Amino acid sequence: MTPGDREQPWRDDETERGRVVLLTDNPISRALATIAGTVGHEVVVIAEDDGGPGLGGLGLRAGDAVVLCDHDAPDASAVLREALASDASYVAMMASRRRAEGLRADLGAEGVPGLDKLHVPAGHNLGGKGPGEIALSVVAEIVAEAHDRPGGPLRDLGAS
Repeated sequence: MTPGDREQPWRDDETERGRVVLLTDNPISRALATIAGTVGHEVVVIAEDDGGPGLGGLGLRAGDAVVLCDHDAPDASAVLREALASDASYVAMMASRRRAEGLRADLGAEGVPGLDKLHVPAGHNLGGKGPGEIALSVVAEIVAEAHDRPGGPLRDLGAS
């Protein structure tokens, strides 16, 4: 057996990963698609709302992630309501903190179920500004959520 034939303990190729559904085609969603695909997720991009079946036609299931990549989407509340009503495990939106607070308040006042799986603004606080850095923070959050982890530096776990 050569070193390349040995099973690597860090490999997780057999893990089934949910899809990452990206709403809107823009630089951030394209970077998200690249990074999510690299870590093993099937990626579905819905470029724009063309009056088609919307999210309902995708049959969202547990493990799937839905990310609204347009912080100015006029139909954000409706899209988020639909995603939260689905079986998707992770629902997120790119938004400023101010916009995020308004959306959460509106959805909460409407009694929308599933707000516990809403991540707005999307992503971990990495400080990134460009599309690739923002996308990295969102995929990191998706991966952390899938493994029921909070994210953050491994060094904060202490010695085991």
